[in-house]
Formats: sequence, C-alpha cells, structure tokens
Amino acid sequence: MWKTARFVLAASLPLAAQQNIIAISHRGEHLTRPENTIAAFQEAIRVGADYFEADVRTSSDGILVLSHDSTVDRCTDGKGPVASMTFDQLEALDAGIKRGVEFAGTKIPTFDQALDLARGKIGIYVDIKNVSAKELVRHIESHGMADHVVMYCSPNMCKQIQELNPKMKLMPESSTVEHARMLVDLLHPPVIAFGQGDFKPEIIAVAKAAKADIYVDVMGPTDAPEGWQASIDAGATGLQSDRPGPLVEWLRSKGYKK
Repeated sequence: MWKTARFVLAASLPLAAQQNIIAISHRGEHLTRPENTIAAFQEAIRVGADYFEADVRTSSDGILVLSHDSTVDRCTDGKGPVASMTFDQLEALDAGIKRGVEFAGTKIPTFDQALDLARGKIGIYVDIKNVSAKELVRHIESHGMADHVVMYCSPNMCKQIQELNPKMKLMPESSTVEHARMLVDLLHPPVIAFGQGDFKPEIIAVAKAAKADIYVDVMGPTDAPEGWQASIDAGATGLQSDRPGPLVEWLRSKGYKK
C-alpha cells in the first residue's frame, strides 16, 4: 500500500520536484575570493554547494597542493612551475594579494587541508592535474572521503584509480560520441563530464543510455538561469558554476534542491 502511495505521489509531482541537481563550485567561490584556497572553499560550503572543485598538483618534494595553473605566476606573488618548487617555497607565496589586500597572506593549500575542511560538510570535485593515482587515492582514503569525491581525469588515470579503489566515483570527459562510447565500455563511469563544446544531444544520449550522471560546465555566458535551465532540460544532473550562491538559490526556488 505504502509503495503504491509513494509511486502515485511521485508520478503527480512536477519533474523538478523529483530531481536533485548537483551544484558544483568551480575552484571554490572564486569570483570574490582567491581561487583554490580555503577561503574560497569555505564560501562554497556557506552558500550550500554540493561540491567544490579543486585542482590537484604535486610539489617537487611530493606534497599534494592545489593550483589550477601549472605555474604560480597568475595567482600568487611568485613565479615558476608548481612541479619545480618545494612545498616550503610554495607555502611562502601569497595566494591572496592579487585578489585584494583583504586576502593578503592567504596560502596555497594542501590537498590534505581541503579534505579536512570538506569532511562532513561538502564533497570535492577533484580535477587531477599532476599527481599519481596511488598518492591521490591514499590521501582521499586516509581522510575518509572516498565516498565524497568525484574524480575528473583522463581515461588512463580513471583506470588506474579504478584498479586501486573500484568504488571511487570517476568522471571522464565526453568529447565525442565515439569517445563517450569508449569510456562507457572501458570504465562504466557513474558520471560523465561535459563542457559546452561537447554538450550535444548525440553525446548526451550515450551518457543517458549508460545511466551515467551528466555534470556540465556552465561557466561564462551560460552561467545564469536561462543557461542553467537549458542544461537541465537537455539532461544535466550536475552544474559546475562560477556563481554557486545564485545557482543554489535558483535551484531551490525551482524545486531542484531542498
């Protein structure tokens, strides 16, 4: 009786009320805070995002740190490749001063610090830049976050992670119909990532047929209600945004999120 009642209730609800769209904060909340920093991640938590995105690289002495770019030039007061610098050299840099004097003294965080912050509060969308699968999985598991990350990576890296921990949520990029089919056959990924360039009906159909979630980037011109709605209507189950606060508010107003 109860199962029947639940089915009837679900059938009577509008589609939005039956969906939970995932809100992903790109590099944390980085339009008002320094990107890929604890301050940006704290704001992503505050506004109610489901995940913050973090770009993971490795210092010259083997410490996992967060930086989108391969060099520190754009976001800090230093210069040079992340991979050529020790952690002490990276930690000495100011990762906030270019955003504003109020952020002076902000440090490049370690991946461990991000994992500690996120545990129990938010998931992490891990954009794998330069790190071994073994080290990445080890750090995630040691923080009890294996069930609370989604891993954006190449097919080869996805396969390595899958062999180390088959339960981790992998998210390769779609690219083309043929590539998407290859990903499904090789990895059976629970999520497939899309940029605006490959968010096309024929590729979306491959992901839907595989019963994979569809996380799409909506940065730039599509990062507004019209673009968010169009993405959801096309099949998106997760949206990565530069505007996580407005996105979460809009999703709640439309019944896509509690």
